[in-house]
Formats: sequence, C-alpha cells, structure tokens
Amino acid sequence: MVMRRSLSVVIGAVALVLGATTASAAPAAPAAGTALMNPCGFYETSSDAYYQHCTSDGSRVIVEVEVFGPNYERCVAPGTTWLGSAGKIDGAFYTGRTC
Repeated sequence: MVMRRSLSVVIGAVALVLGATTASAAPAAPAAGTALMNPCGFYETSSDAYYQHCTSDGSRVIVEVEVFGPNYERCVAPGTTWLGSAGKIDGAFYTGRTC
C-alpha cells in the first residue's frame, strides 16, 4: 500500500511538471503590423489565395506556389501577399531561402 501510494505521488508530480512546462510554452506573437485574424503562411478565402509572412526582422522570403502544372517561386515581403484566385492556387510554402 505504501509503495503504491508513493508511486502515484511520483506519477502525479511528473504529470504536474510536464503540464506546467507545456502550458508555459506560449506561441510566438505575430510581427508588428500583421493582421491578427490571418494565419502565418498560406491561407485562402472563398475567392482569393494569400501568403502571410510573419516576421519582425523585415526579411523577404521565397515561397513555392503550388498550382496545376509546374509550381513557381515568388519572393514575398513581410505581411500579406496576394497570390491569385483561390481556384487557381493549391497552396504555398516557405522554401527556406531569403530573397
């Protein structure tokens, strides 16, 4: 009985520590001037496709735009970039390069 109680106390303590560590990891705040309602990265509305580059250092990055046919690359500045009609754009992602 004593060993079982000690084990449950240890498990409870570990769960508490892990929960506190996970809860304290807050997501990064969006860069100044970015729209809070739009997510970082690719998103689309019912009619348009966009790429939101969230940064605080002013960097410009290359994104690969996915379309029917050959994809293409585009350099985007911080903030929101209109990519085109949502019916023509399948997605876009950061390539890991700056421009």
